[in-house]
Amino acid sequence: MKLETPAVNPYLAVILAVVATAFSSIFTKLAFAPPNVIAFYRLAFTVLLLTPLALNSSGRRELRRIPGRDLAMATLAGAFLALHFAVWIASLQYTSVASSTVLVTMQPLFVVTGGFFFFKEKIPLRGLAGGAAALSGSVIISLGDFQAGGQALWGDILAFSGAFMVALYILIGRSLRSRLSLFPYVFLVYGTSAFFLLLINLASRTPLFPYPVMDWVWFLALAVVPTIFGHTVFNWALRYVKAAVVSVSILGEPVGATLMAYFIFKEVPGPLQITGGLAIIAGLYIFITASRGK
Repeated sequence: MKLETPAVNPYLAVILAVVATAFSSIFTKLAFAPPNVIAFYRLAFTVLLLTPLALNSSGRRELRRIPGRDLAMATLAGAFLALHFAVWIASLQYTSVASSTVLVTMQPLFVVTGGFFFFKEKIPLRGLAGGAAALSGSVIISLGDFQAGGQALWGDILAFSGAFMVALYILIGRSLRSRLSLFPYVFLVYGTSAFFLLLINLASRTPLFPYPVMDWVWFLALAVVPTIFGHTVFNWALRYVKAAVVSVSILGEPVGATLMAYFIFKEVPGPLQITGGLAIIAGLYIFITASRGK
């Protein structure tokens, strides 16, 4: 099926979405609520904000006609997204913003492999070299915490497991977005994810309220900036670009997050983080330009 020409350059949209997702760890760390509560309200507010767009007349028609298999796959994507948020947000309690964000964005290891086997998506050698450079930058940044051990190492393990969960979510999205419109798709996925996170909070007897007023501001900010303008834009782009392009581009998130953490939390990046950040930027430039030329 031939896809329509997008009104916005999907590669530019991916870059802007990376900037939006860089705020995710910052807003999360500013909130005092437990990790799974933050994740739940982030998705719940997102669903509420997107409801008018997803449940207009055309959206309702599409949702009623979704095949059972696609509905099941969207539900599975939502479950993986819920697990991703749960383990990644928990990691921020143990390790730095830079290392947590870096390790959770190691998902290209899984996405590029899955894209090749499931969608026959081939990446030019120059693009693979750029992706390898970006991943190397991620490894360089995280070396400090691996040496530290203890709580930092546990946070790193949680963040890396979040990478695997989000990779499965991206790969399912790559498949479904070729058949489903954006807002009905994300409404299903985010709604399912919010439901699973609610169950996790209820099962662990984590109170859903009360929390400080500013926490509710951060919940809403998480819904608007990194979720709607970040994840949702990534999901839009999956209809037009390879899953690997979205996946590898997300590696730029820790660079922005590290810069903001310096000004907000006074987390000063060390030589390894600066070196790794430069490697990520260079690698992303090579990967995206090579992928566009394919």
